[in-house]
Amino acid sequence: MSEERKKGHPPKDETGDRQKLGSALRAAREYLGLSQEEVAKFLGVPRTALSQLESGQRRIDALELKKLAQLYKRPVAHFTGEAPVSDQMPEDVAHLARAAADLSDNDRKELTRFAEYLRARKSSEGPSGG
Repeated sequence: MSEERKKGHPPKDETGDRQKLGSALRAAREYLGLSQEEVAKFLGVPRTALSQLESGQRRIDALELKKLAQLYKRPVAHFTGEAPVSDQMPEDVAHLARAAADLSDNDRKELTRFAEYLRARKSSEGPSGG
């Protein structure tokens, strides 16, 4: 057993992983405009516990991560780094897709028609239009 482990400290790579995870969780929360207080209440933990999660000072359990992923409308793999970067769409497009998922079928059809209109307008304007 390493000296770090004997003293109760996590290995350095584990600390780095927790910090990356915490940073990704904080970015997702801030992107959605949620406060730490709101998210902590959703999780059923004190705000200080959420702050510790986001700074990598506290381990997150699987159920907490699952709940946060659902709240932030992201797959768990987004936070754990398992999703290859090449498979991820641009952030603004991903946000639009998450927002559209909550729309009714008719509203999504309308959104699709609007996107097709914008695409057609762009192609008719030529390369300098926009």
